[in-house]
Amino acid sequence: MGKGLSLWFATSSILILTAASICISYNIWLALLLGVLCVLNIGWGFILKARLRRKQENSTQQSS
Repeated sequence: MGKGLSLWFATSSILILTAASICISYNIWLALLLGVLCVLNIGWGFILKARLRRKQENSTQQSS
């Protein structure tokens, strides 16, 4: 995964968790929703990283 994409997932996760922490005092359901959204965002990042790594490994094996 490239540095830009890694930075995007890290920054978006931090922003979502910051919003969730602010929402805790106002609306617990919104805070829980943002927490789940953050977990899904992190999971999507790992899935994308694995797919890109697998694609890169397949292309290097075929060129050998």
